[in-house]
Amino acid sequence: MAKNTNISTKALAGFMELLPADQILFNQLRDSIRQSYERYGFIPLETPIIERSEVLLAKAGGETEKQIYRFQKGDNDLSLRFDLTVPLARYVSEHMNDLTFPFRRYAIGKVFRGERNQAGRFREFYQCDIDIIGNEKLAVVNDAEIPSIIYTTFKQLGFDQFTIRINNRKILNGLFDWLGLAAQAGDILREIDKIDKIGAEKVRESLTALGLADSAIDRILQFINIKGDNETVIAQLQELDIDHPQFKTGVDELAEVTKYIIYFGVPTTNFKLDLSIARGLDYYTGTVYETILDQHPGVGSVCSGGRYDNLAEYYTDRKLPGVGISIGLTRLFYKLTTENIIKSDTATPTRVLVYPMMEDLKPPLELAAKLREHGINTEVYTEKAKMKKIFNYVEKLGIPFIAIVGEDEFKEGNYSLKDIRSREQKKVTFDQLVADVSAQCKRTM
Repeated sequence: MAKNTNISTKALAGFMELLPADQILFNQLRDSIRQSYERYGFIPLETPIIERSEVLLAKAGGETEKQIYRFQKGDNDLSLRFDLTVPLARYVSEHMNDLTFPFRRYAIGKVFRGERNQAGRFREFYQCDIDIIGNEKLAVVNDAEIPSIIYTTFKQLGFDQFTIRINNRKILNGLFDWLGLAAQAGDILREIDKIDKIGAEKVRESLTALGLADSAIDRILQFINIKGDNETVIAQLQELDIDHPQFKTGVDELAEVTKYIIYFGVPTTNFKLDLSIARGLDYYTGTVYETILDQHPGVGSVCSGGRYDNLAEYYTDRKLPGVGISIGLTRLFYKLTTENIIKSDTATPTRVLVYPMMEDLKPPLELAAKLREHGINTEVYTEKAKMKKIFNYVEKLGIPFIAIVGEDEFKEGNYSLKDIRSREQKKVTFDQLVADVSAQCKRTM
C-alpha cells in the first residue's frame, strides 16, 4: 500500500503531546498534586468527558459558549466539558441523597476549550480541582483550609517562595454598591482583575470606557492599592468610613479567614491579603485566591479559585454553597519547563536494566522478577548487542543501573552491578543489589 505523503503526523495546535522524559515529569507533578489532595481527605471523582450540551450551557454564555466543542450524535446534542466545576454541579445534584456533606472531592482530568491558539494556551488541558460542598451552609473556616492545601501542594512540588493572594468579593461588591455602581460591578471586577497584566493606567482607561466618573475610579484604585502586612490591611479596612452591610461582612470574613489560615500552619510569608484580587468569574461570592511563584512572576497565577454561594442552582432547588481551587496543570507544566524552572532527567521509570551475558535466560528473567517484587522498576535487555550499544541505551533513557548476569557470576551467586553515573562496577549479592539501587533511588526522588 502506497504511503499518503499528504497526511500530516503533527498533533493539532493547542493539544499537548510530550516525549517520554517530559511525560514522566508531567505524571510526577500530577501524582504529587493528587497525593496532596488526598492527604487532606478529599475523595476522587471522575465524571464523563462528554456531557449533554444543555447541562454544560445552563449557565454558560459569551466566550464560553463560543469556545465549547459541541456536536450531534444521532438525536443527542453533546459537548466536551470545558471545566470540572459544571460536571461537579450536575453530579452533586444527581447523587445528593447518596453523598455525605460536606462533600470533599478532587478531580484531575482533561477539559476542552476552542481558544485562540497561542503559547501557553491549550485547547485540551488538565485541570486539578478540589471543592468542599456544603448542604445549605458551609462554615467560613473551610475558606481558610484551602490556602493550607495550596501551601502543602506547592511545597510538595518543590517550591518554597510562593504567595497565596487572598481577597473577599463581598468587600469589593459592597464598595461598588456604596459608590452607586452595583449594576456595573461585574464589569468593574473583570477590569480590575487585569491590573497585574496591564497596569493601573490601562485599568483606569477601561473603567473610563465603562462610563465611571473620575472620582469613582480614583476611589476604586486607591482602595485596591491598600498595602501592608495582613493585620495592617484588616485594620485599614475596619477604619474606612464605608457604611455598607455587605462590605462589613466581607471584612469580618477576611479577618476570620486570616486568623484560621495561621491556625492551619501556613506561614505569613506565604500568604497575603491583596484587595486587587477580584477573580473575574461571576459565580464567586466570597473569599477568592490567586497563587504566584515569587521568583517567577512571568508564569502568572498557578492556582486560583474561591467561594460560591450555590454550586448547582441550575439543577436543583437545594442550596449548595462551596469553596474550591483549580490548578491548570498543562499550562503550569508548559510554563515551568519552557522557563527551565523544572527539567526532566529520565525518559523511563526503569531503575535497573538486567543484561544477560549467558544463553540461558532463566536466571536473568528470574532476577528481574525478584527485583520487581522488591518494588524496583526493572526491564530485561534481550537483544543481542555490544556493551557500547547498551551503555548508549541506558544513558539516553536515564536508567541508573545495569545488572549483568553472566555464567561465572551466576555460579558464584553474584551479579555485576554497574552504576552508570559513577561508572563504578562491582560484584554484589542480590541483597546488596537491592540495597544499592534502593539507596540511589531515594537520593534522586
